[in-house]
Amino acid sequence: MNLETSYNLLVILGPTASGKTRLGVGAARLLGGEIISADSRQVFRGMDLGTGKDLAEYGEVPYHLIDILEPGSEFNVFAFQQRFFDVFAEIGARGHLPVLVGGTGLYLDAVLKGYRLVEVPENPALRAELADFSLKELSERLRRQRPQQHNTTDLLDRQRLIRAIGIAEGEAAADAKLPPLPELRTLVFGLRWERAELRGRITARLRERLAQGIIEEVRTLHAERGIPWETLDFYGLEYRFIARHIQGELSFNDMFQKLNSAIHDFAKRQMTWFRRMERQGIEIHWLDGAGEPLGKMMGVLQTLL
Repeated sequence: MNLETSYNLLVILGPTASGKTRLGVGAARLLGGEIISADSRQVFRGMDLGTGKDLAEYGEVPYHLIDILEPGSEFNVFAFQQRFFDVFAEIGARGHLPVLVGGTGLYLDAVLKGYRLVEVPENPALRAELADFSLKELSERLRRQRPQQHNTTDLLDRQRLIRAIGIAEGEAAADAKLPPLPELRTLVFGLRWERAELRGRITARLRERLAQGIIEEVRTLHAERGIPWETLDFYGLEYRFIARHIQGELSFNDMFQKLNSAIHDFAKRQMTWFRRMERQGIEIHWLDGAGEPLGKMMGVLQTLL
């Protein structure tokens, strides 16, 4: 099956615990592909159980954007997009198919919608210029640059507002100088489950990772690698709740119940994001996770090629 003549990027998305990695690896094996992770936390070394890397599933299939940074390093959507396009080009040059796998909606959007991102340094001159502006004046200036501004947090905090203005004006100035993005011909598949089944999978996976030593992973990140509790809190639900348990703020049972519930809510938000992607024009071929998703995916490919 010569997929590359019609598409140069296969995308597999879905909520947490839906089986994305297994499906992505299976597809990569059949199609001569290499995996690119679209996960905001799998980039960090030593954060394995808490980020669901499941490295044993990859076998001989090459993977990218996993274990590339030390915990505590800065990584954001701009860095992801830059690294993605570098890896995308390298995989294509080898004659292989890039397979983007993940559930971080913003990272997926940055690729699929071709966000025009630039790195904007701090601008002391602009900060001095805006020092005497009222909050209302600052908000109006930001809205002139970004009429569709949705992040209301930026409009309520003065320092965030000034930084947002600097970024918006810096991006506007740099946009005309940006090189064109690579042409992507994407085919997007999504995994979905009945809600009760997905809830069961999430709970079972959490129990499994606790048995595998995720609490010790979090303890090691703090005690041996020097990651502050505040930073671990930023790295997501598993690290946040388990860190509170280690510090004595939550009993094991309270930690388990609160974390389990939070992951369920997170999965709902992921599906809401994916539905929004569809409304904005991204076609997603949905596969039933409880069936034979790899076989169904290959069947869809046969009809499309």
